[in-house]
Amino acid sequence: MSFKTWLSTAVLGTALVAGATHAQTKWDLPGAYGANNFHSKNLVTFAEDVKKMSGGKLDITVHPGASLFKAPEIKRAVQTGQVQLGEVLMVNVENEIAAFGADGVPFLATSYDDAAKLWKAQKPVIEKKLTEQGMMALYAVPWPPQGIYAKTELKTIADLKGTKWRAYSPATSRIAELVGAQPVTIQAAELAQALATGTVTTFMTSGSTGRDSKVWESLKYFYDAQAWLPKNIVIVNSDAFKKLDAATQKALTDAAAAAEKRGWDASKAETESSKADLVKNGMTVAPPSAELKTGLQQVGATMIEEWTKKAGADGAAIVDAYKKM
Repeated sequence: MSFKTWLSTAVLGTALVAGATHAQTKWDLPGAYGANNFHSKNLVTFAEDVKKMSGGKLDITVHPGASLFKAPEIKRAVQTGQVQLGEVLMVNVENEIAAFGADGVPFLATSYDDAAKLWKAQKPVIEKKLTEQGMMALYAVPWPPQGIYAKTELKTIADLKGTKWRAYSPATSRIAELVGAQPVTIQAAELAQALATGTVTTFMTSGSTGRDSKVWESLKYFYDAQAWLPKNIVIVNSDAFKKLDAATQKALTDAAAAAEKRGWDASKAETESSKADLVKNGMTVAPPSAELKTGLQQVGATMIEEWTKKAGADGAAIVDAYKKM
């Protein structure tokens, strides 16, 4: 081999090694909520942390506002490898995996402390189910406590009868049935339009979603029922995760741990700031009347019993573990 040939080979080999060292893996992360929502902002910071902690080896692009996949499609997209990871509202998956619906059962967990206990009880079951489907859980963050939005004043549970009720999960659909409302399936990205056209007149969600959708342009009342704190979970395709080197895997899981803590703190802050914005924009924000609260708790008792029965052994394990904490 001539010196020139040897030199060319050596340079090429060095370039290949350098290229391998600095090779960048690109992932897509779809989310269902608008770019200004605190969950979406947390996703962006999570992606930035991953890139920094991995030394630039893993670059995640966040796609908020259901711009890449609609909310009900995200889990399937991760499971089938269409994307590597995604953010899912857990109660959206309840019809497929009942355990995902525990945090959407009214009046089971109604505070951040209770929501943290429920997640601790729920997490082992969730992780097992995800593993069976070729996925892993990275982190979960709750929404602020759920209240009732209404176009007209609500004094008792009977006032919900006949209203056009936004449903986004099996639990919210069941509430509509129990109170005699008309369920209309509307995802968060479509809510503002549904309100503007009168497709929806009542629903349960957080102050955060209400603010994002500018509900004050269509509705007048928010009853702070604190019925439950549903969680968003970020999941990753197991095969995609296994293709990462050990250091990059650690960067991803470390960034996820930081995102979970940051997200819970942001959710708590969002609870008060969103309600303040509702008031600022002319809405009446108040706790439910004693009669309305009693009616809601009766609905909750029915749904806890129904959910536990539907979820079988997994549901019983979650509720039992939660009650012992």
